[in-house]
Amino acid sequence: MTKVSLFDRRVIDSFLKITSGISATLSLVVLFVDIPEECKATYGWIFIGALLVIYLIIWVWSNNLNKIDIDVEGSEVTIKVGDIFLEPGLKVIAFNEYFDTQVDNKIIAESSLNGIFIKNHLDVPIEELDRYIDDYAFDASEKLESNIERKSGKKVRHQIGTVCVYENYLLAAFTKFDESNKAEITMPEYLEFLINFWDKVNNVYAQQSVSTPIFGSGITRIKGHKTISDEDLLKIMLWTFRISEMRFKYPARLTIVIYKDKIKQINLLDIKSARNGV
Repeated sequence: MTKVSLFDRRVIDSFLKITSGISATLSLVVLFVDIPEECKATYGWIFIGALLVIYLIIWVWSNNLNKIDIDVEGSEVTIKVGDIFLEPGLKVIAFNEYFDTQVDNKIIAESSLNGIFIKNHLDVPIEELDRYIDDYAFDASEKLESNIERKSGKKVRHQIGTVCVYENYLLAAFTKFDESNKAEITMPEYLEFLINFWDKVNNVYAQQSVSTPIFGSGITRIKGHKTISDEDLLKIMLWTFRISEMRFKYPARLTIVIYKDKIKQINLLDIKSARNGV
């Protein structure tokens, strides 16, 4: 599947910028170098062939773009394919509204970013992380009522967008759970999460770089938007970041990390070409 068409305007513009430089250079060369008449046709076809190859290279590069840097209202933002656990600074891990830590493929899936963090990157017993979260100094408005009827998992609900700083991780209350412990969120709640999240990050990031996944890109269900794409979610993240008060001061930056299997669904050229990424 191609994300950028062969005759995309941006591909053509990039091609024209490159060829204008090549043409100017060749014009200077031919002023001082005589080309035999019998060779002009051959060289002409070689030149046309080279231009065709250059155009195809630009088109292929545009379709396989896996990292861009953009400026969002003065903040440096990198969008890239990679492993969030290898990124410097603070790394965001999305939890549910209960900050559950039970990786059993019922409450938390082993294959989710949340599950991978707990199983592979937590260097203390889970019980110690649970105590840390229980004792964390959340604002009074961030802790909601206890769900005493919940049969498995924790009981205390938190406002979505709530952030718990743990070592070099930001644990974020992202999803709501239904009665069957399925992660879901509505679009208004998704927007509420992002607006709250950027506000919380602004208070705790301490001029460190922050790396996030594309929220909602995994198994989370956005009710009423089953077909929403990862690219749409990425654009919503950038839009809410732009309208928030969150600003990263140099050299700190925001990095949005895309899982390698998801990049095929995202046209980074579109995002790089748009103002502020949206």
